[in-house]
Amino acid sequence: VGDVIETVDLRFGYDDRRVLRGVDFVARSGEVTVLLGRNGAGKSSLLKQFNGVLEPDEGYVEVGGERVTYDDAGLERLRRRVGFVFQRPADQLVAPTVGQDVAFGPANDRGVAVDPGGDLVERALERVGLGGYGDRLCSRLSNGERKRVALAGVLAMDPDCVVLDEPTAGLDGDGTRALTDLLRGLTDEGITVVLSTHHTGFASAVGDAFAILDDGQVGYHGRTLDGVDSAAFGLRRFG
Repeated sequence: VGDVIETVDLRFGYDDRRVLRGVDFVARSGEVTVLLGRNGAGKSSLLKQFNGVLEPDEGYVEVGGERVTYDDAGLERLRRRVGFVFQRPADQLVAPTVGQDVAFGPANDRGVAVDPGGDLVERALERVGLGGYGDRLCSRLSNGERKRVALAGVLAMDPDCVVLDEPTAGLDGDGTRALTDLLRGLTDEGITVVLSTHHTGFASAVGDAFAILDDGQVGYHGRTLDGVDSAAFGLRRFG
């Protein structure tokens, strides 16, 4: 099992506010790696480095052993390998219907029209449990369904790795359990998953490896959360 994503001494800040203070992080191929930390710990800022949404001030990111570059060609290569699912589906869904939205990414990548009702889109929807939803309006979906459509749009791009920022936000218990099964299914297909949360219950249910971000650095990295002082890191035991 090799490393898909690695950061080395990664540092990042907004204006004069330092958020990441030398982060060394590894996600292994075919696993679910869970990034935990209290609200405001910098989890989103770190995840966005993996897809090139943000660029480090210092240090670097490697994907598949290749150091990320931030020219147009480098970002295009990166985003074909690493798909990103934002915390709020409204930040990601761009088209009126489900099928049109899922088709948008592949069409934009290939420069040719992709049939919103075609096999590529339907296969992506089936992978997230929304087969037959192509003609539905995104505005009429539940929050959980919108999250699945956003994920289907990423999967339609055939990435090696999927990064999800707080995927359980706004989901109830049933939605969280369904998401857990879905993400485990992706690793069965060989897709690497990296996600963030501050809920240790969800993390333990879905994760193979765990990293805790604290004060801008990785304060813990391991294969289990047993024995980790959740309160010290501001984590919740439920969810």
